Amino acid sequence: MTPLLSTQTLSLQIGATQVCRELDLEIAPGQCWGILGPNGAGKTTLLHTLAGLHPGDAGRILYGDRRLPDIHPRELAKLRGVLFQNEPQSLPGTLFESVLAGRHPHLGRLGWETPLDLKLARQAIQATGLQGLEERSVHTLSGGERQRMEIAMLLAQAPGLGMLDEPSNHLDPDQQILMLRLLKDRFTQYRRALIMVLHDINLAMRFCDHLLLLKGNGQQLMGPAGEIATEENIQWLYQHPVSLLKTEGTACFYFL
Repeated sequence: MTPLLSTQTLSLQIGATQVCRELDLEIAPGQCWGILGPNGAGKTTLLHTLAGLHPGDAGRILYGDRRLPDIHPRELAKLRGVLFQNEPQSLPGTLFESVLAGRHPHLGRLGWETPLDLKLARQAIQATGLQGLEERSVHTLSGGERQRMEIAMLLAQAPGLGMLDEPSNHLDPDQQILMLRLLKDRFTQYRRALIMVLHDINLAMRFCDHLLLLKGNGQQLMGPAGEIATEENIQWLYQHPVSLLKTEGTACFYFL
């Protein structure tokens, strides 16, 4: 099966930080990848590079069997959608208008929304629990409501690959679980996939079936979460002693 996204000997450096060196990554349909690493390791920079928003230093990035530079930006927006850690300041508008903007890559030449576009935007608002706030100005939303709005925009966009930078930002613990479960359900079906930067290793353990560990010095480890997330590897990554606890089939890390 052709991966949705792959890299071939990708190397990336930002300042003095060697984010990755000769990275060969394959993200297949149905997979959920988590990117973990200490602060400053370049997790966000790597995600932006995979999305085509930041240049790599060497190697290739492919979407399917096509090189990233060969894909028109409008078509690329149908292939991947990005949820930023710090979303740029939104233009004045309502929550519904902002979510509907996620449909922009799918609009025809005249740029008019169809009944299907309106329906998908409403469904995304419903799925993220924002019904009743459709006419609220974006600038009056709380941090958590705004984060869920950004998730709703991504759901309305419906790309093949979701690329998320700290999707649990500003969310209460219950909303973290609900939104990550929603995203995983939506992006691991219908030949889609998900890759997300996370700081919480236990959220990664709960929702990700594959992990990419970035040390920040060009070293990386990747593979199935059950193989990569060992006490030895996590201690190597964060330079801090940890204990892996397993209860009723659930694994989590406790930092000592």
